[in-house]
Amino acid sequence: MEARPTTPSQQKALEALLGEELADFLASGERRMRLLRELRTDTRAKGMWARFVNDQTGSRRHKAGTKKGGSTTRSGCFGHKMDRIGTISGMGCQPAYYPSTNNLSWATIEEVEGDVCELESKLDKLVKLCIGMIDAGKAYVSANKQFVNGIRELAQQSAEDEVIESSLMKFAESLQEMTNYHTILFDQAQRSIKSQLQMFVKEDLRRFKESKKQFDKVSEEKETALIKNAQAPRNKQHEVDEANGILNATRKCFRHIVLDYVLQINLLQSKRQSEILKSMLSFMYAHLTFFHQGYDLFSELHPLMKQLGGQLEQLMIDEAKDKRDMVTKHSTIRQKDYWNDDTKLEYNVDADNGIIMEGYLFKRASNAFKTWNRRWFSIQNNQLVYQKKFKDNPTVVVEDLRLCTVKHCEDIERRFCFEVVSPTKSCMMQADSEKLKQAWIRAMQNSIATAFRDRSDDSEKLDRKSSPSTGSLESDPREKSLKGEGALQKVMAIAGNNTCCDCGQPEPKWASINLGITLCIQCSGIHRSLGVHFSKVRSLTLDTWEPELLKLMCELGNHVINQIYEARREELGARKPQPGDSRQDVESYIRAKYVDRRFIRMPSDEELKLKIMALSVEQKRLSDSCEPQTQQETQHTHLQKMQPASRALVKSTDTGSITKVEGSPSVLNTSQNHAAEVDEPQASTCSSKEKLVFSEPKQFCPSLQLYWASFTRSLPDMAEALAHGAKVNFINTEEEKRSPLIMAVHGGSLVTCEFLLQNSASVNQCDSQGRGPLHHATILGHTGQVCLFLKRGANQNATDIEDKTPLSIAVEAANADIVTLLRLAKMNEEMRESEGPYTGLT
Repeated sequence: MEARPTTPSQQKALEALLGEELADFLASGERRMRLLRELRTDTRAKGMWARFVNDQTGSRRHKAGTKKGGSTTRSGCFGHKMDRIGTISGMGCQPAYYPSTNNLSWATIEEVEGDVCELESKLDKLVKLCIGMIDAGKAYVSANKQFVNGIRELAQQSAEDEVIESSLMKFAESLQEMTNYHTILFDQAQRSIKSQLQMFVKEDLRRFKESKKQFDKVSEEKETALIKNAQAPRNKQHEVDEANGILNATRKCFRHIVLDYVLQINLLQSKRQSEILKSMLSFMYAHLTFFHQGYDLFSELHPLMKQLGGQLEQLMIDEAKDKRDMVTKHSTIRQKDYWNDDTKLEYNVDADNGIIMEGYLFKRASNAFKTWNRRWFSIQNNQLVYQKKFKDNPTVVVEDLRLCTVKHCEDIERRFCFEVVSPTKSCMMQADSEKLKQAWIRAMQNSIATAFRDRSDDSEKLDRKSSPSTGSLESDPREKSLKGEGALQKVMAIAGNNTCCDCGQPEPKWASINLGITLCIQCSGIHRSLGVHFSKVRSLTLDTWEPELLKLMCELGNHVINQIYEARREELGARKPQPGDSRQDVESYIRAKYVDRRFIRMPSDEELKLKIMALSVEQKRLSDSCEPQTQQETQHTHLQKMQPASRALVKSTDTGSITKVEGSPSVLNTSQNHAAEVDEPQASTCSSKEKLVFSEPKQFCPSLQLYWASFTRSLPDMAEALAHGAKVNFINTEEEKRSPLIMAVHGGSLVTCEFLLQNSASVNQCDSQGRGPLHHATILGHTGQVCLFLKRGANQNATDIEDKTPLSIAVEAANADIVTLLRLAKMNEEMRESEGPYTGLT
């Protein structure tokens, strides 16, 4: 093949091109290939290439002679194969500038390439495993955060237990810190393992692969040149020269490519060591930091954990003790027969929460199948309601109990059944036993009887105009009842009521209505636990207060009651609880004060005699007086000296106000405290329809003191007598078997009657004439007292020895107000007892 001649301009351009290519020979394998193609097509280029190679060969041989050894000093995974690279046997290459006595075979090259491929595979696998580990770590961190949030929620739910709350919150904070440390560790793993090794694989191994491609391509070119050189005919010298020139040029280029390829292998080995060790060392330091931080964190937490461990041991001991106690109690309870336990049959008309009675009953449905369902029933707020579940809103069975009647049902197959009948429907119910059935019937009947307290104002008044000899309850409609801040302000105006009677806590919001004292919320709970026979608790801000009950609170108060119940406290050296004392200490003090009455000063026989004589003299003075007095006289001087509690308050009989002794200002007056005022009728005068006959006392006891104090309307003396052990239903056999409540009726005080009833006085107790308090109130024309007794369940059908009922007495006296009250009550009672037209309703 003849070479085409070149023009001078083409030759100059080619020389310039060859000079640029030779200067950048080692930098670009692609340019080397292009140079080889140019050498094959131009004869003069071959000569220039030969001269350049000879010059470069001499220079490199000179430089190689000054070096010791070669570049074969690598070690590692495939470094032992690199140090054999020197001459390439079988390739016709003998680089003088790369001195070595070893030979590099094609097998060695292939083995090195295999090692590089295996390294790439291992690194890719390690990176993928690292990615999986990081993803799993992120999932662990997320789950751990949710777990920590769960601990915090548990701590908030246990806010009442300070130990559990504080410990769980501290543990949650520590675990959150550990979660943060885990996050840092996984971030460091991503930077040190994933990012660095991925970069090593993508950049360094990629360059090695590119060098390998160039090496393979030049090897093919050399093989082609060898084949052409071998095929050149002997008789064609120009072809032989051309093939020989191309072969020599190709060999020169191949030697340079081999050197470049070996350089890339050695660089890869060197960087492989540094990159792998660097990434792993960084990852291990991340672990070191992680565990060091965890150690420091738990070193700070260890004292708390050790303390909790000790507390836990004590808790386990206490738990074992409590378990033994519970097992003992359980055994004791199992031995009792609770089927006949009467505590489940109790009902309370004056319950603080308004629920008179509650419990499970079976209710017959009104559907066609008449199925029976068990529901939770309760009598509250003058209504009968039931619930399917405790969280459900109550369903009203009877809207107004005053319009209902309760009757036994003996004509059905099921036992213990009773029926509540209203004007619009009837409801059949079944109890679990005969006792429960009777208890529910009694509770409903009593609730119906007491429901009349919500009647109109006329039924609440003690109208003195209807009977000239009696007083009246001249209350404004706004005075009917007080609720909330109004009652609180009236009661707080009394001396000593601005602090709790038992512990001194300021701003009490509860009261004991039968004692006449104010209480804080803690003491009110303790008073409730004593039982209603000791203390009846009511809220000053949440409950409704009747005027007579509010007046009762204003006539007693903490100062008066503490003078009675704490008379000997200082003498005995007993400590009175203070705000902030434990409930156990306060409860012990309250039980000692009201249940055991440990601090009461019992009067001597002479003191008791003087007090009773003074009260009897006072009642005679009131009984003999025919004109209303402007101010009630105080007790005798010697009585004042002996019992300060009995002279704490003096009642004004014409205004109903309360004035403190020793000239102190009035705490209740008609102009400022209308709602708390109850005008009290005067004691029976000479114009009364019934004249009391009194005798000189022959016995002197606290019950007799209560008897005379009820007539004179002295609530402090009455409270003192009850504290000394007086019987509220005492019968004075020397005076027609009258009771303190009957004497309170003749005294004309509605508040006195209310105080006795709050302390469990019987509203139906009769005297020797067969007359109960309702009879006497009717005879005297005390409308307010009649209304009060009817609300408390007085029997209006009771007859005296003359066979007269309160209604017949009121009719004879032509007292329209009392006749109306009694007839309304009688009509209500007849409606409840009547089976009438309501039987067929469903």
